[in-house]
Amino acid sequence: MDVGADEFEESLPLLQELVQEADFVGLDIEFTGLRSNVSGPQQISLFDLPSEWYLKTRQSVQQFTVCQIGLSVFSAIEGEANKYIAHSCNFFLFPTTFGILDSEFSFQASSVQFLNQYGFNYNKFLKNGIPYMNEEQEKKIRHDILTGNWRVRSSLDKDQIKAVIDKVTRWLDLAKEGDWMTLPGIAGFQAFEVQLVLRQALPDIWTVLKDEGVVVKKVSKQHRWYLQNTSCDRESCWKENILLSARGFSVFFQMLVKAQKPLVGHNMMMDLLHLHEKFFRPLPESYDQFKQNIHSLFPVLIDTKNVTKDIWKEMNFPRVSNLSEVYEVLNSDLNPTKNSGPEIVHASRCEKYVKTKCPHEAAYDAFLCGSVLLKVAHLLLQKIHGIDPVPESSFPQYLDVLAPYVNQVNLIRAGVPKINFSGPDYPSIRPPILILSIKRWPGVSEQQVYHKFQNLCKFDVRRLTRSQFLLLTNKFKDARNVLKEYRGHPTLCISLYRYWRHSPDVNCVLQVCGIVTAWALLAFIFGRPGP
Repeated sequence: MDVGADEFEESLPLLQELVQEADFVGLDIEFTGLRSNVSGPQQISLFDLPSEWYLKTRQSVQQFTVCQIGLSVFSAIEGEANKYIAHSCNFFLFPTTFGILDSEFSFQASSVQFLNQYGFNYNKFLKNGIPYMNEEQEKKIRHDILTGNWRVRSSLDKDQIKAVIDKVTRWLDLAKEGDWMTLPGIAGFQAFEVQLVLRQALPDIWTVLKDEGVVVKKVSKQHRWYLQNTSCDRESCWKENILLSARGFSVFFQMLVKAQKPLVGHNMMMDLLHLHEKFFRPLPESYDQFKQNIHSLFPVLIDTKNVTKDIWKEMNFPRVSNLSEVYEVLNSDLNPTKNSGPEIVHASRCEKYVKTKCPHEAAYDAFLCGSVLLKVAHLLLQKIHGIDPVPESSFPQYLDVLAPYVNQVNLIRAGVPKINFSGPDYPSIRPPILILSIKRWPGVSEQQVYHKFQNLCKFDVRRLTRSQFLLLTNKFKDARNVLKEYRGHPTLCISLYRYWRHSPDVNCVLQVCGIVTAWALLAFIFGRPGP
């Protein structure tokens, strides 16, 4: 089911009910870009501590925006053993442009091409995207609306509003008290915006929002006062409705947070960063504060990438490169619990994915996340019990068996493989850092070193001194191969990096200590009095 601004408010009650009754929610998000094209110290690398990775990625999250959120809400079917129903929805989003809010964001060409390749509906995103704002933006808008300081700031909105006022003013000159006219084609929170401007500009009209558009009625000033103060459309209540419409998807985000259901994604770190920035608060500078905030919003996170990495090694499943391939393996005869695992059906309004595969459509990927979670959890449960089928499987049992993976979110490229949102991060299990010492290659750069080794294995490269570079890979096999291949090489000497032996800072301290010690010894020898 695809939901834009026109359908969103009508679908909210149903969505709220679904989330409240759910066992868990699958999530996937599509963006206008992933990472800024930076080089040098700001480039993501395997050398980064989680806090360094966060600060670098934070800049990209602030630069790009969300264009589609996919949710797949999974609920166990009452009275049917181990059977689940999935309600999957695509939400097309576009930042709120209202009053002082006029966001700037970038497109990354490769991301646009990628989404276009998979049939992304850019018209729905740009023309009918659901508005949203974070808490900080909401406070500013709320203050301006409720104190009467609200103004139209967008030049496009100003032109549209001016045209509407001109049209209504011309009509008023000829209208009699009690006459009315309709302004068609105005919907959503922009209809509230138009009404607010008209009511502020023209004291002898009243406005009502109906299905056909904004209805403008000519009234006396006394009747206008009466309507403002006695009708269910009182100005204070009405302004709250304006704010509610302007918040858009952020209203549903708060429902999702309040429900406290397990949130399931695949490589979901970027999703969490955008959820925080776009719907909660601007990302803090503190990495620890970010972790605390996410954990308070979503106490139970499960990253299927993190779970499946361990399972794949144990089960000797074939290598996979994306979520769709993971799902296909678990649905195949390679999965020993294929026939006894949970049954998953699509809800009546969400049957698009029964026969159609839509990779990289957010709701489809969210559905895959939830399906993979259930299938992997059943596989783990079967291994613990040692029998198949497992009697009376239930989602609480699945959560128990998934406990080691809860709140462990995969990091694609950093000094540690995952982030722990419910405690301290685990120490690195990456291969050891290697040091490359170069002879007879003056002026060599990090990029040249990278290209030198890329046919053998791919390293992240960081300069240590003019002739020394640190090399780091995420594969132990690559580290062993390069040590073996370059053993005894005349110009490229590679060995294990030892901080106390190779660090320039330590060497500098040792040299200073050596000099001080030598001077002290000389002073002691030559400063002694003669016999």
